[in-house]
Amino acid sequence: MTRLLDPTAVRELAARLDLRPTKQRGQNFVTDANTVRRIVQLAGVRPEDTVLEVGPGLGSLTLALLEVAGRVVAVEIDPLLAGALPATVAARAADRAAALDVVEADAMRVTELPAEPTIVVANLPYNVSVPVLLHLLATFPGWGRGLVMVQSEVADRLVARPGSKIYGVPSVKMAWYANTARVGSVPPRVFWPVPNVESGLVAIERIDPPATTATRGQVFAVVDAAFGQRRKMLRAALSGLAGSSAAASTALEAAGVDPTARGETLTVEQFARIAELLPSQR
Repeated sequence: MTRLLDPTAVRELAARLDLRPTKQRGQNFVTDANTVRRIVQLAGVRPEDTVLEVGPGLGSLTLALLEVAGRVVAVEIDPLLAGALPATVAARAADRAAALDVVEADAMRVTELPAEPTIVVANLPYNVSVPVLLHLLATFPGWGRGLVMVQSEVADRLVARPGSKIYGVPSVKMAWYANTARVGSVPPRVFWPVPNVESGLVAIERIDPPATTATRGQVFAVVDAAFGQRRKMLRAALSGLAGSSAAASTALEAAGVDPTARGETLTVEQFARIAELLPSQR
C-alpha cells in the first residue's frame, strides 16, 4: 500500500534534509494527494508504461506514478533530493521501490536514460519548463504522450494557435512535435512553498513533424527570427536570414505567404515551407 505525501510529511522530509527550496531551481513541491492522483489519471498512465518524471523533488508525484506505472525514471538535478528519493519510496511504497530509477542530471542536458520512456509526466520547474520540454521531445523520440504541469501563462502559450496574441516560439515549436491541449488548472495552495501563480496542465500527443525538405534546425531558425522582432513584418524579420528584405519577400511569396504578414499568423507547416525556400537555408 502506497502512502502518498501530505503537507505534514512534505515539511518533515524537508526538515530532515535541511532543505531550503530555491527559486533558482523552481522548487515548489506538491503537498496534496488528490492533486497528484488527478495528474496521473489525466495523463492516462498504464501498467505497461515507463514514465519519465522531471524534477521529482521530495517524491509527491513519484509515489502516485508508482501506484500505476510499470517503471518510473526520475531525473533530478539536486543531489540532495536525488539521493533522498529512493529512501522515501522504500518507506512509503516498499513493494514498488524496485520500479524506480533515479538519474541525477540536468534535464536540459540529459541524453541517456536507464530505460526508454513511453510517457512523460512531470511538474516542470517554472523557470526552465519550455526548454526542458523541447529537449525531451528532441532527445527521446520513443515517448508518444505526456502531461506536464507548468506555470499557467506558459501552459497557454504551449497550446496557443495561430492568430492568438500569445502564439509564439513555444507554440510553434511544440506544434512541430505534438498536439497539445490545456486539460486543467492547479491552484497555488497545493504547493509548498506556495507560488504566486496558478499552474496549468498540458496534455501532449506526439505527431509526425511536417513533411518538409528543411531540417528541424532550419525551420526553428525561421521561427526564432520571425518572433525575434515580433512587431515587424516577415519580410523585415527574416531579412537577416535571407540576406535582404527583397530576398525574404521572394521566398515568402514563393511559399504562399504575404510578406507583410507577421509570425503570429503562420502555422508550423508554413514556417517549414518558408525554411525550404530561403536562399540561406538551401
